[in-house]
Amino acid sequence: MGIEMRILMMVGLVLCLTTVVHAAQGNAVYYKPPYTPSACFGNRNMGRMVAGVSKELWNDKKACGRKYKVRCIGGANEAPHPCHKGKSVVVTVVDFCQPPCNGILNLSQDAFDVIADRDAGKVRVEYTQ
Repeated sequence: MGIEMRILMMVGLVLCLTTVVHAAQGNAVYYKPPYTPSACFGNRNMGRMVAGVSKELWNDKKACGRKYKVRCIGGANEAPHPCHKGKSVVVTVVDFCQPPCNGILNLSQDAFDVIADRDAGKVRVEYTQ
């Protein structure tokens, strides 16, 4: 077998094993506890790493229970050093963020604290399902 064929097969194998993940971007804000009741689960406690989503993600309540991995990528205002670099958090959708929602994701304060400085108030994020 020729070297070109071996290279082509190797590239094909690598491409098959590589997962392409596209992260969406938007703004995230936070809300303070208590995190119940929620539009999805009523008074059931779903933990501290939860989020409400805006109408763009809500999809007539189909977002309930969906998990997102969220990472801060920058400030959405003038706050210095808004992101905790290299940190991400997985949140479960438990609520609907009523318009006017200040972000596509309304993270619990506990989840926001993992990825960003609370004093920033609003940050730009990447999120994947």
